[in-house]
Amino acid sequence: MFSSLGNVFSMVRKAQEMGGKMQEFNDRLRRERVTGTAGGGLVSVEVNGLGEMIKLTIDPMLVDRAEREMIEDLVPAAVNQARDKAQQLHNAAMKEVVSDLNMPGLEEAIGGFHSANSEGPSQGKDAVVVDKEDSQR
Repeated sequence: MFSSLGNVFSMVRKAQEMGGKMQEFNDRLRRERVTGTAGGGLVSVEVNGLGEMIKLTIDPMLVDRAEREMIEDLVPAAVNQARDKAQQLHNAAMKEVVSDLNMPGLEEAIGGFHSANSEGPSQGKDAVVVDKEDSQR
């Protein structure tokens, strides 16, 4: 009876530890930055590691020439590229958190979930490779 009670306390302790790790995880991702571009840099989008858009930059030339259709095409492409990079940051950070918990089988389960649900970043000719150190401010 006491050994099963010990197991319950151990599970509760691990759950509390996981809650703290998840808060650190979200705070870290909120600080990280990645950029997606389209049109050879005519449009760029900066997002944080949670995928929240921080900044949108449109080359003034596009606005001056009233290139509405081109802007409408380039903005979603840049946003999607930035979102894909944020997902990569998220996946890497989640793997770190899970490996620190020392719960058998959890890392494989999380890894399998992410690889089954993400197709990875769209790497077109305008793809930007972001160094982790460059992504932090």
